[in-house]
Amino acid sequence: MSAARTALARGAGIALLGGLLLAGGTYAWVVGVRAAAPPVPALATSVEVVDREGRLLRPFALPDGRWRLAADPAEVDRRYLDMLVAYEDRRFYLHVGVDPLALLRAAGQMLLGGRIVSGGSTLTMQVARLMEPREGRSLAAKLRQMRRAIELEARLSKREILTLYLALAPFGGNIEGVRAASLAYFGKEPRRLTLAEAALLVALPQAPESRRPDRNPAAAERARAQVLARLGVEGFYDTPEVAFAQRAPIPTRRLAMPMLAAHAAQTARTERPSLLWHQITIDAPAQTRLEELARERLRTLGPHVSLAFVMLDNASGEVLARVSGGDPLDAGRAGAVDLTRAIRSPGSTLKPFIYGLAFEDGIAHPDTLIEDRPVRFGAYRPRNFDRDYQGTVPVRQALQLSLNVPAVVLLQAVGPQRLASRLGSAGFGLHLPPGEVPGLAVGLGGVGMNLEALAGLYAGVANGGLANGPRSRLDEEVTGGEGWRLLSEVAAWYLAQAMIGTPAPKNERAGRIAFKTGTSYGYRDAWAVGFDGRRTIAVWVGRPDGQPVPGMIGREAAAPILFEAFARLVTRPAPLKPAPREAIEARNAQLPPPLRHFGRSVGRSSRAEGPRIAFPPDGASLERVADEPLPLKVSGGVGGLTVLVDGIPYGRVAGGAGTAATLFWQPAGTGFVRLTVIDAVGNSDSVVLRIRGPQEPSGAAASVLSGR
Repeated sequence: MSAARTALARGAGIALLGGLLLAGGTYAWVVGVRAAAPPVPALATSVEVVDREGRLLRPFALPDGRWRLAADPAEVDRRYLDMLVAYEDRRFYLHVGVDPLALLRAAGQMLLGGRIVSGGSTLTMQVARLMEPREGRSLAAKLRQMRRAIELEARLSKREILTLYLALAPFGGNIEGVRAASLAYFGKEPRRLTLAEAALLVALPQAPESRRPDRNPAAAERARAQVLARLGVEGFYDTPEVAFAQRAPIPTRRLAMPMLAAHAAQTARTERPSLLWHQITIDAPAQTRLEELARERLRTLGPHVSLAFVMLDNASGEVLARVSGGDPLDAGRAGAVDLTRAIRSPGSTLKPFIYGLAFEDGIAHPDTLIEDRPVRFGAYRPRNFDRDYQGTVPVRQALQLSLNVPAVVLLQAVGPQRLASRLGSAGFGLHLPPGEVPGLAVGLGGVGMNLEALAGLYAGVANGGLANGPRSRLDEEVTGGEGWRLLSEVAAWYLAQAMIGTPAPKNERAGRIAFKTGTSYGYRDAWAVGFDGRRTIAVWVGRPDGQPVPGMIGREAAAPILFEAFARLVTRPAPLKPAPREAIEARNAQLPPPLRHFGRSVGRSSRAEGPRIAFPPDGASLERVADEPLPLKVSGGVGGLTVLVDGIPYGRVAGGAGTAATLFWQPAGTGFVRLTVIDAVGNSDSVVLRIRGPQEPSGAAASVLSGR
């Protein structure tokens, strides 16, 4: 008996010693594996383009066609995370990559049942298997997974390991990761999941192909029920809650990945192909509403006719929405082409900027009278769209009715090259055939421009004459300071007030937005651009291939869509900017005599008694020296002469045939300035100068004037 006890004690001691040696050896092995753990390679995930608030607009599949979206545990429903850990690896936050108790349980189940019931794999081991090529379920493969799991735990935090699982877990087909699965099966991000949805996402990775809900919904439902039942038995959820989740329907079809702002997203990716995450200025709710409007309106347009929208924030120039067509896959309407950047003839939509320069130069006011009568400029004879003439009309009415003759007469006064240069220096260059210079036809659409640039021009008017865009990315540094001066603040305000009085389309309320329409030659392009105090929307309608659409004009084809776009976005348009202090709010009879009627003399007077600026000459580049005024020498003119600097009265000098006068004036700063002299009967003369600083080369003016 004593010998037996001795033998038993000796055996127990040997077993204990063996256990201690095994434990010590295992510990030493684990320590060695952790110490030699290699760096964890970066995980390739799908490129994502998000909106200004971080909402997903469009992901792009990996080169092999898989959808694998990066996932942050903070952006995944907490209930799903708790269920995942409870069901898959309840000691996840305690072990070092391998759970000995889980392995012993799995081994015991296999011995008792004669088959593998559970693998004993931890979440870390699953991540190790998913990160490397799959191997058979052999003991050697399991040992390699265990080693790799320990290495991962040595290099990464638990949160980082969980993040990898959330991106790598398979959910059937080419869907990997919880975000891709939630979008594919539920059509939403996994930030808020029901109990039934969370349970299904926990169950699918165990057998992703056989449990795919779009192919085998019955198997998916059984797997979900198993997860719910076990967690219910273990007390994680109440019985009524589990029962309710069990009755929830299983999704039976797979949804397409989001493709909001498809063209803007593609452009962002093309511009910076090395980035995995792009944040652009698009506002997803506004983009959604305008895409819905585009799809609705396209059903009423003719075959092969498409449309496009661009919406900008007036103050920042940020592109809030960009829509090209209704479906990027619609080949019949060139859905794959970004029509917001296609160069087309803008029709009459550039007319407001002719008026704006005339207001800025002080040669016209919204209440100035102007003649709408037949006129000829050499071989060029502009005509109104309806082939009729209105006679004598206020300038604001000429703009509101989009009369061609007054616009061309004013363009001759301000100069086509100056119009092109001003738009170009503000960042909106006009597209002309090689070797061609701007002529009078520029004002009626004889030039190329795209929808995005046109929206940027009108946003500059709404922003008090300062243009800031268009800007499409939030993940880039903003340059340019407060913006580029497109028009003076007064001229921009005059323009906005005139355009808000433009007659509205049929069945729409007037006075809600300031807008202008345009139609290109041959009915190829219909335009409408409008703004309130916060946003500008530009609309284009036409055929992408440039073929004419008989009878299509901007007022009937594009303007109603513009008004509908504003109606879907805002209940009440934001008010426009208030009047600047220098603005003249007066009726025609109250205006200074030179501003009451335009057209008796235009530009440089051909009459001997008209005023002439003798110095400085037009196009001169003068150096500005602090506290030293510059001379302005004027001769001729009838009665007293009014001098304007960029359209703002500066002073008066005596005038008269055979007389000469000198006025000294102080430039406010460097840059381009227009000096205008108007006599008592409306004769005028103007010059454009460049005022440069002491260190600036005098030859810098040419490139700016040309708009390059």
